[in-house]
Amino acid sequence: MRAACFLPLLSLVSLNTGLAQSTPPASSPAPAAAPATPPTLIASVVNRFPHDRAAFTEGFQYLGDGTYIESTGLVGESGVRRAELKTGKVLGRVATPLATAFGEGVTVLGGLAYHLTWQDGLAFAFDMATMKEVGRYRYQGEGWGLTTNGKDLIMSNGTPTLVWRDPKTFAVKRSVVVTSGGQPVKNLNELEYAGGSVYANIWLTDRIARIDPQTGKVTAWIDVSALTREVSANAAKLGKPLTFDDIPNGIAYVPERGTLLLTGKRWGTIFEVKVPGLGLTNGRSQPRR
Repeated sequence: MRAACFLPLLSLVSLNTGLAQSTPPASSPAPAAAPATPPTLIASVVNRFPHDRAAFTEGFQYLGDGTYIESTGLVGESGVRRAELKTGKVLGRVATPLATAFGEGVTVLGGLAYHLTWQDGLAFAFDMATMKEVGRYRYQGEGWGLTTNGKDLIMSNGTPTLVWRDPKTFAVKRSVVVTSGGQPVKNLNELEYAGGSVYANIWLTDRIARIDPQTGKVTAWIDVSALTREVSANAAKLGKPLTFDDIPNGIAYVPERGTLLLTGKRWGTIFEVKVPGLGLTNGRSQPRR
């Protein structure tokens, strides 16, 4: 019985082996293409303007009439000011209403200046005509940078996520994770919306990310290391060298010239620069006061 049972089993094994050998191997899936590395752009300086070296710049926006608005940080020194671009003369200012707060970003929309705080979860609104406080808003997490697309507020909080908020309620409308080459980009800081893109300083670096607001993908990097070197050299000549956190932080779009104003924390200069891919908006000034 063992021999009689073994022969059919042996035949079955041989048949299965032959079938296996005659079946073509499954093809391996093609490897996914690596995400493209965004190009690096160089900012070309076309003008230089004076900037207050005591200003620990957190927010920065051009107002369209030869003036800009700026917010500053550090506890006890935080506030919002409006200044003249050519001279740096302060035309009006208000301290961050919470004396113990570390002030962060600022942006102007609908006649109001919205101002963040770092770790207090509190934003303030000021009337641009009077610089009087007219509103307070609560939010979760930290506050870093703030800009506007003309309809919503766009906010960073140090993570790779940008958040769109309703200016009337500060409620979250949408969010997007910022990535470069498929990897999340953390430490998004001061923001500016220009030419359909969001521009973001990256904390403690000499790079600005140009971001697609729909996908969150970085479409280009702007290298501003030459500006940092110039400011650092000038500060050293004055015997007041920059510290480790006196980094690039401040981006403002000038629509009538198609340029950006760039500065930094405790920098003595505001640079007006041209950046490839960014141009005029309607060829004229568009005040956002």
